[in-house]
Amino acid sequence: MRKILICAAIAFAAVSCGTRQSVPVYLDRTKPIEERVADALSRLSTEEKVALLHAQSKFSSAGVPRLGIPEVWCTDGPHGIRPEVLWDDWDQAGWTNDSCTAFPALSCLAATWDRDLSLLYGRYIGEEARYRKKDVLLGPGVNICRTPLNGRNFEYMGEDPFLAGEMVVPYVRGVQENGVAACVKHYAVNNQEVRRTGTSSNVDDRTLYEIYLPAFKAAVTKGGAWAIMGSYNLYNNQFNCHNHRLLDEILKGEWGFDGVVISDWGGARDDDEAAANGLDMEYGTWTNGLSGAPSDSYNSYHLARPYLERLRDGRADMATLDDKASRVLRLIFRTNMASEPHYGRFTCPEHYQAARDIAAAGTVLLKNEGGVLPLDVPQGGKILVVGENAVKKMVVGGGSSNLKTRYEINPLEALQEAFAGKAEVVWERGYVGDIGRSYNRVDTGQDLSESRDAQTLIADAVAAAEGADYIIFIGGLNKSNNQDSEGTDRIQLDMPYGQQAVIEALAQCTDKLVVVNISGSPVAMPWEACAQAIVQGWYGGTESGHALVDVLTGAVNPSGKLPFTIPLRLEDGPLKTERQYPGVQEDGKPYYQEYYDEGVFVGYRWYDTKEIPVQFAFGHGLSYTTFSLSDLKVSGRKVSVRVQNTGSREGAEVVQLYIAPASCEVERPAKELKGFEKVTLKPGESKVVRFTVSDDDLSYFDAPSHKWVAAPGEYGVLIGTASDNIVLQGTLRK
Repeated sequence: MRKILICAAIAFAAVSCGTRQSVPVYLDRTKPIEERVADALSRLSTEEKVALLHAQSKFSSAGVPRLGIPEVWCTDGPHGIRPEVLWDDWDQAGWTNDSCTAFPALSCLAATWDRDLSLLYGRYIGEEARYRKKDVLLGPGVNICRTPLNGRNFEYMGEDPFLAGEMVVPYVRGVQENGVAACVKHYAVNNQEVRRTGTSSNVDDRTLYEIYLPAFKAAVTKGGAWAIMGSYNLYNNQFNCHNHRLLDEILKGEWGFDGVVISDWGGARDDDEAAANGLDMEYGTWTNGLSGAPSDSYNSYHLARPYLERLRDGRADMATLDDKASRVLRLIFRTNMASEPHYGRFTCPEHYQAARDIAAAGTVLLKNEGGVLPLDVPQGGKILVVGENAVKKMVVGGGSSNLKTRYEINPLEALQEAFAGKAEVVWERGYVGDIGRSYNRVDTGQDLSESRDAQTLIADAVAAAEGADYIIFIGGLNKSNNQDSEGTDRIQLDMPYGQQAVIEALAQCTDKLVVVNISGSPVAMPWEACAQAIVQGWYGGTESGHALVDVLTGAVNPSGKLPFTIPLRLEDGPLKTERQYPGVQEDGKPYYQEYYDEGVFVGYRWYDTKEIPVQFAFGHGLSYTTFSLSDLKVSGRKVSVRVQNTGSREGAEVVQLYIAPASCEVERPAKELKGFEKVTLKPGESKVVRFTVSDDDLSYFDAPSHKWVAAPGEYGVLIGTASDNIVLQGTLRK
């Protein structure tokens, strides 16, 4: 005991720099954070400050052991807590207690149009991160769906900056309630995976401020995000992880961001720019299993030995170093050393139920001809399920969102469970998509090998259709390369693997064909007329099968709305040239150049303004009940509308407010989303939904003056349930 007391006294003396009279301010969790930061900073050597700024392993950076300041541990999200990986390798470490709750992909969360569910999502994923002792959750992502081919659309929140901004704020707040920093990514104009580390996104200021920055700004100024991740690409020919304009002028200058800027893994590329241009924490630069890297690889990071050398010879200034170190200390005092301890929860029933509820709420009923859904199967009936995605586990793969879960319920299992003892549920594969079973050594345990050819698979599915009361085709995309996956973009808008031929063959066998598309991004549907019902599903996580079947059976009335447009054809969209996507090589420029020539006309802003027909519009989604909108009133800036459930089931409708611009000097979209409310109503019940229209809602960004401008004149107030379904119209004057 005496040895213990002596050691404790020595440790305390070291921590307090020779004084034993009081606890150092930085250790006193009752003190304001800024006092703690200043106190801790004053005690650090230059070498210790620099050590805070770069990785020491694949997912951690060093603390200051002599002062009791802990390491910072990051984890990939944004849909669940990544399994533990090796110290310097992406492969999982083989732990047996790191199987997380997989929450739905963020495209599904966006499709709920439900701020309360976004808060719940963030709160529960934050609890899982804290339980696993993680300080930074690398998510959520809010990059805009500029092209449906972007491989990471499934990780983002759709095509509209207002919707993404409204949904990201509660997510961030929920995560950070747990003493875990939300690291919003990928900042900014990061809208493709092809050549993602070698392409400059060249964007004019108006487009940047109106389309690609608002969700990030909302996360910072309204959500209070504690971390931002820079992206791999360049913006106007400077790498984004140390882009002076994006990080110093806009993020930390205009928005007053006081958190940390974290590089994407390997995203820092230059010693001088990393030292000077807004980067605070650098990860992944030399970490590739140590093979091919120097033995002291972490000391070779741009913010490690090269930074120290610049500080010592005067090429870098101490004030910038102190700012970076202060931001990291602030992060630590907000998380690991917060004023109140947090403990979290992991894989508990509440988390599983939330995953199920969110996945169901995001499921979008696109078409329901003749009320074929919900399923009405007679006793002793038969359901034929066709499609690889009915059985394929989707949590594994896709890049950094790869997860290991305790379980994953697939749609076939959930259908068999729901109809046990009532109807026969038969499965036929129909097509072969991806037979892979592992990613970073996380294994699904599934054997999806197949010996039949495409014609035989279709013939077998058609044969199995005999006597079926319903045929449910469950297909779409997956998380393999050139589908919904980090690192590659899609190569087509249509369903891959010959799925259209399967759907067309099944349509000849029944008048009750339900097609479920599982994807995280838009898929063309030239086969729409073949199906009586079409459902947009998502990567729903642990409870994906249950959530989907909840909607198919009517246990949950669908209320999801598309967070993006589903076009008829890829060529109908705004990206017309190679110069726009995926970029071109130009003489004298070392990187590919991509030009955002379409400007602010992205998604429905393009289709609605140009009056181009689409398959399904932004904001579209049906219900098993019906709703009416009436009694629009516009009084000054106050807008109200009555929504009523006119059907026979309880359900939820999303009332959407769009603003049509007044005449002005610049070309503006025909309409822009500026408000929405999700309202749950019993049959016959009605409620009044109210909006307040601000100057910001009327404004465009005037680049020459660098100001938001609301031109005087008459603005349209448009109320509807999708961008192409405007039910009520009014006006207001500025």
